Amino acid sequence: MHKKILLLGSGELGKELVIALQRLGQHVVAVDSYPGAPAMQVAHEFEVINMLDGDALDKIVAKHQPDLIVPEIEAIRTERFYEYEKQGITVVPSAKAANFTMNRKAIRDMASKDLGVRTAKYLYATTLEGFTKAIEEIGIPCVVKPLMSSSGKGQSVVKSKDSIEKAWNYAMEGSRGDYKEVIVEEFIKFNSEITLLTVTQKNGNTLFCPPIGHRQERGDYQESWQPCLISETDLNDARQMAAKVTRALSGAGLWGVEFFLTDKGVYFSELSPRPHDTGMVTLAGTQNLSEFELHARTILGLPIPEITLERCGASAVVLAMNESTQPSYEGIENVLSVPGSDVRIFNKPSTRKYRRMAVTLAYDAVGADVNKVKEKAIELATRIIVH
Repeated sequence: MHKKILLLGSGELGKELVIALQRLGQHVVAVDSYPGAPAMQVAHEFEVINMLDGDALDKIVAKHQPDLIVPEIEAIRTERFYEYEKQGITVVPSAKAANFTMNRKAIRDMASKDLGVRTAKYLYATTLEGFTKAIEEIGIPCVVKPLMSSSGKGQSVVKSKDSIEKAWNYAMEGSRGDYKEVIVEEFIKFNSEITLLTVTQKNGNTLFCPPIGHRQERGDYQESWQPCLISETDLNDARQMAAKVTRALSGAGLWGVEFFLTDKGVYFSELSPRPHDTGMVTLAGTQNLSEFELHARTILGLPIPEITLERCGASAVVLAMNESTQPSYEGIENVLSVPGSDVRIFNKPSTRKYRRMAVTLAYDAVGADVNKVKEKAIELATRIIVH
């Protein structure tokens, strides 16, 4: 088996996926909007284009004639994927899944209206006036998100009428692509958030990884830990919802399905048709196969006999606090000198404030106190300074 794979988006998640694919003997062409992106550093070939330019995307596909197209980010002219599928190219997990999940409107309407999955109440807005009316109907506090964005960009919580216009402007600034619309969501009083990594196979049952807990700040994850505490009832409900949504979207791959855990049960939040940020905790060896190895096997149609919990682990992000075009890292040895620890430097070519540049990993035996492991990962992250 030897496939040519066009990876659209070449961040840190894409980098780990390329490594997993190369270990299985595949040829990867990494694509992004800037040179030197993390996945480009380990791929066989790379291309620099604006993936919102449909013509440029068509030219890259025609040039490389890939067997598979694997999207890693949201800002792509995804409607072109349907044509690529007609040409016989496999889009991962499918053109439908890529189009629906790249747009919060499509995925939310499908989950709530078509499938009856429990979600927060929500409305859409395309103007400041409509935005204000939506907030009045949903109520304050409420959560605001651009329909197309990534890594929490443009997301905020409206806590007073005075912050409405600021939230609108922030959402517009954080919106990726040319789709300028927002979703206003009911603020769910949740006890915790989880990511349920879900694997849909070409030939096999849908599999679920042990649930991953995570904490967000500025709309982006800061720490994740596996396994996280969840009742058997809530876990079964989350699995049923994840299976229902991924089945409707179709295709084989690993999905990051996010849920809120509340006193009233589980609420579906969001879904990504690819490895998830919070799943970087699996790089700590928490599972027999990392999320990247699972995705690689699945998109190639290779068997996954089982997913097992091997360790208790946690990840914590290392953020840049300044702008730089020649990043350097101080303190790596201070992390690696601690037993049960590891680090992943993404090697991004530049920094900006709050840009994720690395993660620290901590792990212990199954059954260990996951809160202590999480605290260890957080402390380790403070030891690395990005210059």
